[in-house]
Amino acid sequence: MADEAKLIRPSSTIRAASITRRELVPYAFRAIAVVAPVAAVAIAARAQSDPASRAKALGLKLICPCGCNEILTSCNHVGCTYSTKMLQEINDRIARGDSDAVILQSFVQEYGPTVLATPPAKGFNSLVWIMPIALPIVAILAGWGIVQRWRERVAPAGGPPIDPSLLARAHHEAGDSDE
Repeated sequence: MADEAKLIRPSSTIRAASITRRELVPYAFRAIAVVAPVAAVAIAARAQSDPASRAKALGLKLICPCGCNEILTSCNHVGCTYSTKMLQEINDRIARGDSDAVILQSFVQEYGPTVLATPPAKGFNSLVWIMPIALPIVAILAGWGIVQRWRERVAPAGGPPIDPSLLARAHHEAGDSDE
């Protein structure tokens, strides 16, 4: 019995296990701060070193400038001179020992920034990278806040007290003989 008394605490001293809105935001930012670098390291580690796979990876980062708006490695125009020339240039530059960044930059200088399949995360283009992550998070938090406000506005289950004379009149009109 004495051991049970030690385990039982008044409910006022026990903190609720739920997380408040103010506590949720720092947890979300901490989670993003941990996941983003881990994902970047995983992507960098996955990069392969053999020339064929490196050329294919670079081809996937470029768009064919012939007007088809296809990824360079999957341009389906018969006899497309751009794709064959660009793929050969990628292979030659890899054989020379150029880095991926140098190769991509040379194509950007020659064909413009529209040759890149993904826009660089600079300036206004950074919104392209931020919005797909930020908008769902903001929408979920806003929806959660609205639902919480709705819950706070709900009247108690008992409702307002009913006047006994009105209740008697309703029973009389309904023909109830319970009175």
